[in-house]
Formats: sequence, C-alpha cells, structure tokens
Amino acid sequence: MEGVSSFDEPLKKLLGGATAKVMAEHLDLHTVGDLLHHYPRRYEERGRLTALAELPLDEHVTVVAQVADARILMFNNGRGKRLEVTLTDGSGRLQLVFFGHGVHKPHKELLPGRQAMFAGKVSVFNRKMQLAHPTYQLLDATDADEATEAVDAFAGRLLPIYPACKQLDSWRIAKAVDAVLPSARDAVDPLPASLREGRGFTPLPEALLKVHRPRTKADVEDARARLKWDEAFVLQVALARRRYADTQLPAVARRAVPGGLLDAFDAELPFTLTEGQRKVSGEIFDDLATEHPMHRLLQGEVGSGKTMVALRAMLTVVDAGGQAAMLAPTEVLAQQHHRSITEMMGELAEGGMLGGPERGTKVVLLTGSMGTAARRQALLDLVTGEAGIVIGTHALIEDKVRFHDLGLVVVDEQHRFGVEQRDALRSKGKQPPHLLVMTATPIPRTVAMTVFGDLETSVLDQLPAGRSPIASHVVPAKDKPHFLSRAWERVREEVENGHQAYVVCPRIGDDAEEPGGKKRTAKDKAAEEDPEKRPPLAVLEVAGELRGGPLAGLGVEVLHGRMHPDEKDDVMRRFAAGDVDVLVATTVIEVGVNVPNATAMVIMDADRFGVSQLHQLRGRVGRGSAPGLCLLVSEAHEASPARARLSAVAATLDGFELSRIDLEQRREGDVLGQAQSGVRSSLRMLAVIDDEEVIAAAREEAVAVVAADPELEHLPELRTVLAALLDKDREEYLDKG
Repeated sequence: MEGVSSFDEPLKKLLGGATAKVMAEHLDLHTVGDLLHHYPRRYEERGRLTALAELPLDEHVTVVAQVADARILMFNNGRGKRLEVTLTDGSGRLQLVFFGHGVHKPHKELLPGRQAMFAGKVSVFNRKMQLAHPTYQLLDATDADEATEAVDAFAGRLLPIYPACKQLDSWRIAKAVDAVLPSARDAVDPLPASLREGRGFTPLPEALLKVHRPRTKADVEDARARLKWDEAFVLQVALARRRYADTQLPAVARRAVPGGLLDAFDAELPFTLTEGQRKVSGEIFDDLATEHPMHRLLQGEVGSGKTMVALRAMLTVVDAGGQAAMLAPTEVLAQQHHRSITEMMGELAEGGMLGGPERGTKVVLLTGSMGTAARRQALLDLVTGEAGIVIGTHALIEDKVRFHDLGLVVVDEQHRFGVEQRDALRSKGKQPPHLLVMTATPIPRTVAMTVFGDLETSVLDQLPAGRSPIASHVVPAKDKPHFLSRAWERVREEVENGHQAYVVCPRIGDDAEEPGGKKRTAKDKAAEEDPEKRPPLAVLEVAGELRGGPLAGLGVEVLHGRMHPDEKDDVMRRFAAGDVDVLVATTVIEVGVNVPNATAMVIMDADRFGVSQLHQLRGRVGRGSAPGLCLLVSEAHEASPARARLSAVAATLDGFELSRIDLEQRREGDVLGQAQSGVRSSLRMLAVIDDEEVIAAAREEAVAVVAADPELEHLPELRTVLAALLDKDREEYLDKG
C-alpha cells in the first residue's frame, strides 16, 4: 500500500523517462508504490513448459517454451523471406513468424531445442495460433557470461510473469521492479499488530519481496495471503466507516400507518404476495421506522416482483407524511414504471383528482422530454406535496426540482447511475432520505460485500405465482442455417396463437455513423463478407429483412435509443396493447419492460452480449401465464468460449449461478463495474469471486475495528493507507450511499 515515503517517488526518477512514460500511459503505473503493487500474474518454473493450447486469442501473452523447428521460407519470387519457428510444450504447438530484416537474429538464436521466454499478441493464421514478431529472451544461453547471468537471474527461482503490454515485455517490467524493490522496506503496514500476529501474517515488506522474487511456491502463497488480506481489510474498513457514519446521520422515521394507503392497496391485490416479498418488505419497514437513513440493496431475479416491494415501501412513506421518488435509467423504463405503478394502484393513484379516493395520492412522471405545461404541473405537484410518488429519469436531479418532504429514494438498476446523480437526489430531502437500491442483475455475495459493502442486502429469489418457465435454446446459424429458419417459424406460430415476440440486435444500424460517433469505413463494409470480422447485426437492417422475408405480413416495429422519446413511447404503448406483433429492438428493452403477452424472444448475435445481459433480456418473456421461449442465435464456432457461454445461459434460469459463470470469465475490473471507478486500482490481488472467505473474515474484523475506534485514532498506519485509497479518483467509488 502506498505510504508517504519512497512509495510516492515518481518512477521517472528511478527508471528513466522513456520506461516511466510507457508504464504511465499503458499500465497506469506512476509511482514506486504503484509498481510494487503491480504483482506478477503467474510464475514459470525453469525447465517447465507452458500449456500452449490454452492461450487466449487477441491477448498479449508471455510464454516459456522450447523450439521444435525453424525454417526460412521465400516469397515474392525470392525478394521476400520469412522465418517460421514452431514452439512446443508436449501438448500443443505455437507458431512464431518473423519477416524481412527481423529474420536474421532469431534465425541464429532460435535453434531446435533452445528454450526461451516469448511475448506477443496471439492471432490466428491459416487456422493456426501464432505470434507475429514476438520479443523473446533466451533462458538457456550458451555464451559463458550470458550463462552466468541467466543462472543468477533464473536458476532455482520462479520466473515472475507480469501483466505486460505491447510496448513493455514482462521481463523488462521485472528489471524495473528490481530497481524499486529496496523501497519495499518503507511499506506502511495497515494491519493492527494484534490482527497481524493473531493471524500469523508475514510482515508487509517481506510479503512484497516474496511476491516479486519468490524462491519457492510457499513464498508465493505466503505473500498472496498477506496482500489479499490487506486489500480486503482496508476496503472493508472504508465501507464499515461509511456504514458507521450513516448510523450517525439523522432521518425522519417513516412508520406504517394502520388503515392507510398501504392497507388499502394490499386489500385490493388480486394475488398473494410471495413469502420472499413479505420477508423483504418486513426488513424494509423495520429500516424505515428508524431515525437514521436506510441503505438497502434489493436484488432479485428477473420478474421476482421487486417493483411490488418498492411500491409498498413508497406507500408506507406516503402514509407517514413523506414523498417517494423512483429514479430510472431510461425514459422507456421510467414510463414503464409509471404505467405499471398507476395500474397496480388503480384509483389510489388518483389522489387529489375530482372523484378520486380520499386517501389516494398523485403519482407523477418527470422526464426530460415532457412538454412545458406537463412539466410545470409535475414540479408544482412535487413542491406542494400533492404528489406522493414521482417516477423519473435524471430530470429529477435538476436544480429546479423541489420536494415538499422527500422521505425515500428508490434507485432502479443502480449500476447505470453515477455517484453524483444519486447524491444530488438524496440532497433534496430536508434530512437525508431513506435509500432503496434495486438491481435485477444477480450479484454473488462476495461482490455484494465488496461493491455494495455500505448497503444492507435483501434478496428476492422466488418467482411470483403465475410466472411461466422460459425454455432457452442456442441456434447455431452458421453450422445449421435451417435452425434459424425454424426460429422464425416459431415466432410466426407464437403470433398465430395470439402472442407477441421480441427480436434483439446489438446495433442500431442504417448509417455511416453509429451512436458512439465512430464512422464505418470501406474496410468495415468489406469485413462483412467474413462473419468472423463483420460488425454486429443491426436493428434497422434485420427489421427490413424480416418484413420482406420470414415475417412478411406480421406487424414488425423497431425500438432503439436514437428514436424521439414520443416515438419510443408510442411504439411501447402499441406493443403493450397488442397492436404490434414483433418488436425489433436494441437492449433498450433490457430492464423493466413488462408485456405479459410477449412469449418469444430471438437474440441475434447473442455471443456479442454478456451472460448477465442475456439473462436480463430473456426475463422480458414468460411474464404471463403462457410459457416463454428464448432463442440465442450465434455464428460462433461450436468449440468457442462464446458458444460455451451461450450454452450455460440456455442450461439454467438461475441468475446467481449465471452471474458467477459470467464473472469467472471476465477480468476483475469488469466485474466491479465502471461506476465503481476506484476499485480497479485498489484490488490487484483480491479476486472477489474466489476469495469469499477472505472478504467475509476481513469484513468481520473491519466492523470490530471501526466499532472500537471509528476515527482510527490509535491506528495511524491504517489511516495513512485509507487516505491513499480514498484519493480523489477512488473516493467516488465508495461514496455511493
């Protein structure tokens, strides 16, 4: 962890400007401390060969392997030559290729039987894995001086393989680490002495030496155990302090009122709440009744009835004299929530209207695209308290929006909002309002403890009665084109049976420029001939093909983010009313869209979506009494990881299981999400999926430390390390509450 001594020294002072510049620009390493916390990804034993068969395509890799053969080939009538070298590890082979002037040195050095460390980007040529112009370092030098150096550097030791980049190989990073390693003795140790001794941890300076220059595998294990603990513990202390600070804030207790809106609403429900909904509602009601702000994460499977639970919480707050605001990430979702909540409430949503019930309340919608008159009326209803419930997009956050008495903020799909947006809404209460964060993306316990560690967690894992199962199948469009034809027949059958369908595509299309602003070039268009390189399928192109082909005669409409909000709302209303048979859309329908009559979904280029996103999309069907069908169309090769991912989605409806599969296949930084900006830089060793026990134990210790000493007055080292973690960039990650 960065301290205040030599750890803060800029790298350019020790390594020279060129190396320091590459490290800063490509690896985000700026100080001695940054480099000391740039841990090896793995270690190679001298003489042991790497499994070449498992190399990831399109990634920069470092391998230790043996030369099996090398040959020079001529081309262009003898004017050009290339060197092809084959590496082996006994189970797989990898080809290296060098061209032109780059042929001479490797031709002399890479002789059959030689062993070396190679670094380069893995590509495929003629169906063979290859590295073009890799850099390399021989491990079995023949020159006497080289041999001595090689023995000193590698004999009897594990070779650290560092996360590298094209501009800087692993072994050059290792040399840079050698230059800064003496600074490890200045490491500020964040662990209280009693905790360190009680758990028998290696001292931090020793752990840093062992992780970079281990002599044995036991050294690596010792170092990793210690460094993981530091990361988990410091992060959990930061979160525990946040939770402690929240318990010190005042809030208005919002207790349920017998005979109020909630009781009237419950009495009219045409179904029974699930046991899970009743249990989670009880947890929320208990929180609302306390005089410090609730901070609760409500995660639930797609279609588990989170909106119902949130609405009952909002009605409780209105009963207690307050107002509730629900923040949705898109206009489509805000309108959908407004529609479904007013439908669920019936006449109770007509409070203040002529002929409306005495104990009802007004439910208003506030979005950026509303007309001036409607917007003015909504703002007036909020400031006077006439509206007990408001549902809106980021328009709710604007300065002009004033509440009479904001008591509860419900944030839907929390990962789509930035910190400032959530805080701006919370600041609109006379006292801090209660906060309920909802997500339909199932989050494994470890991630919840790490990313949402300042929130208490409730889980809805039962589906309400009447929900139907969803059958999912992979459609291999390239290998078996007739499967795709059958998919469109199934859509027609669903429509003939009185139902509706979605077709989802990764891109909008019909342009020279996509929403991100990137122009499509002639090269992009040529690449469309090759399915491996073509751009993702687009809504506008697919809709046109379907209207003129397999779905001719059906009502096919499009929905995407570039449409005018009124157009989007019109299409969604007509689809909800059953006037549109097939909706061809982007992921704008991913969350919150609720059309019970939609029973089929075809996801084009399904391998272009993440596992959790596919699960979210699939949750749009099977929401009524008829069973749902989800067809995952892909041109990915049968043996590819992309197809394995799709098969996993097709095999289970358990979102928590899928989120685990998803996270195991992704990098740690992706797991924690872009909204949590600082976590990427604070977690280098800790793996939130695999290290559940470490995180849980660290959380327990952190809670005890903060309870005994909230300001950490007696733990100055821990305070120093926390200050480094909570620098400006990282503070925004933790300040989510």
